[in-house]
Amino acid sequence: MSDHSRRIVVLGTGGTIAGSSSEAGANVGYTAGTVPVTALLDGFSAPAGFELHVEQVAQIDSKDMDFATWHSLLLRCQYWLRQDDVAGLIVTHGTDTIEETSFFLHSVLQSSKPVVMTCAMRPASSNNPDGPQNLRDAISVATTQGATGVIIVCAGEVHGSKDVSKVHPYRLNAFSSGDAGPIGYVEEGKVRLVRNWSCYDAPFVGNTAFPLPAANEWPRIEIILSHAGARGEIIDTLIREKQENHPDAVAGIVLGATGNGSLHQALEKGGIAAQDAGIHVLVATRCIAGHIIPSLIEKLPLSTDLSPTKARIALLLQLLKDRKELVV
Repeated sequence: MSDHSRRIVVLGTGGTIAGSSSEAGANVGYTAGTVPVTALLDGFSAPAGFELHVEQVAQIDSKDMDFATWHSLLLRCQYWLRQDDVAGLIVTHGTDTIEETSFFLHSVLQSSKPVVMTCAMRPASSNNPDGPQNLRDAISVATTQGATGVIIVCAGEVHGSKDVSKVHPYRLNAFSSGDAGPIGYVEEGKVRLVRNWSCYDAPFVGNTAFPLPAANEWPRIEIILSHAGARGEIIDTLIREKQENHPDAVAGIVLGATGNGSLHQALEKGGIAAQDAGIHVLVATRCIAGHIIPSLIEKLPLSTDLSPTKARIALLLQLLKDRKELVV
């Protein structure tokens, strides 16, 4: 490494970007997480003054993302962000849960250096894979002066972790940040910002280490969506497991509300009963855009600005903090 070079560390976790198919050129029906991250970076070079360092953290389909992988990824991010010669990180990831992993890292990391997550909607074996361009764009973002926070780069768009959601199952630009919109765009290797970088917002950890319990000791939190004809039996079952001290009893429930935090009466009744039974309950809207505007008649706690999946992560981390298993 040159005396004046700074490293960009690429951490691979699998996903479609590392996927392949036995059917030549197929864009669906592939197996995710089969191509090593080193192979994905073959032929890539960093801009002048930077060098790439590659490490495989996991090799999974992101639909199967788990706490153990999050823990391993967090530890490697913490390690590399502490290195003086590391300018930023890139994490290759599957699209299905990238918004959850990015929000998790956003909530627990503190650094001025960027953590750029990228992905692909087509496997590496496709006739027209989108992963290589997404990787080039991620390198451009990671080496951009002033870049900071945990961000997602896909299809030439730069999204903040708190706002972004996957909104399409197939097209290449599958992500949206709702009302907020993208942070910016990558155009011919240059970043054009349209709003401020997504700064770190790590409410669950200070400047010290962030230890976590074993993956099988993380609190169990379920998401239940409100819908026409919703029934409360699922919540009744969760309450019964809690009262019977089931070893894997639920610790929290996130209710995915319709509209401005509204719940089917059966779920609202069940949520109140769960709260009375000692289960933490949080309400988040299933609407992609906008925030919940609280009223004076709320019967359950609200997560006004998070999707149900991200509200689940926030509740999970809060419960860990309350159990004093986070160092704050």
